[in-house]
Amino acid sequence: MENRAAYMTGLNTIEMRNVEIPVIKENEVLIKLEYIGICGSDVHYLENGRIGDFIVEGDFILGHECAGRVEAVGKAVTSLKRGDKVALEPGCTCGQCEFCKLGKYNLCPDVKFLATPPYQGCLTKYLAYPASMCFLLPENVSTKEGALVEPLAVGMHAIRQGRVGQGKSVMILGSGCIGLVTLFSGILHGAADITVADMIDKRLASAKKLGADQVINVKDEDILKRVEEITDGRGFDVIIETAGNEITIGQTPYLVKRGGCIVLVGLAAEDTIPFNFAKIMNKEVEIKSVFRYRNLYDASIRAVAKGMIDISSIVTHEFDFEDTANAFKYVINNKNDVVKAVIKL
Repeated sequence: MENRAAYMTGLNTIEMRNVEIPVIKENEVLIKLEYIGICGSDVHYLENGRIGDFIVEGDFILGHECAGRVEAVGKAVTSLKRGDKVALEPGCTCGQCEFCKLGKYNLCPDVKFLATPPYQGCLTKYLAYPASMCFLLPENVSTKEGALVEPLAVGMHAIRQGRVGQGKSVMILGSGCIGLVTLFSGILHGAADITVADMIDKRLASAKKLGADQVINVKDEDILKRVEEITDGRGFDVIIETAGNEITIGQTPYLVKRGGCIVLVGLAAEDTIPFNFAKIMNKEVEIKSVFRYRNLYDASIRAVAKGMIDISSIVTHEFDFEDTANAFKYVINNKNDVVKAVIKL
């Protein structure tokens, strides 16, 4: 067997290399990866070399959205066998801290998360990984869909944080990958009305096709005026910001209903953003945030398997593994056209 990996060797530079097949521990499995998603965080690391306090040092493997087949199992593994299709949850936590014991393991301070420095990512043909974090995919769920379970779990967590249920009205700011999986999740949880806002027509067209009740192009329309028309001046029960934009984050207090909820998902480039807290307090609004997800892989896989969510419909571009450098280059240079890109091994 030959193993290959795509290394980030500098800003906007990726190099393909031959590497050793990893040796698995007794509680690990060797995964032959088949699909890997390109996430916005991967692009950000490639373009900037850092996200906040996480800094790329030395040659680095990107990628954390992945699925494949089990090639070999460690001596202590009984839950999986060779040939099984699996999706990999990319964060391995300590299991001992207060957050892990409370079930909020996404907040574990000692998490080892794929492609988050100093931990290498999954843009490689073979990966050794703990069996406990490999989720078996049903026969009718492809590994391409399995790789998309990771962003879907983010959308599911956003909807849960906003306590979206039957009859709720929801506005999603941003219709990129995370905006669309949040749309899927909102529909699944029974939202009665979902409006999506963005400034890219192609993304808004995707949102409308995938079930949004209304879409707003903020380049052409006054979003505040349009929301007033849609909600008869009340605002939305839940506002979910997925764009990570200073402007849209600052708009959320004006768009939310009295007694409603704002969920912040997108990470803005700026650490400090002007925000109208007087509006928030006058409306008694709850503000929630999202950091990855927790306890949602099984639920996300079941939703895809039952046909409740057509997750593969968000994929607009697919690239070969050996063409990884050009894949990232294309995504960076065509951000208005790419909703979701995946790499096929």
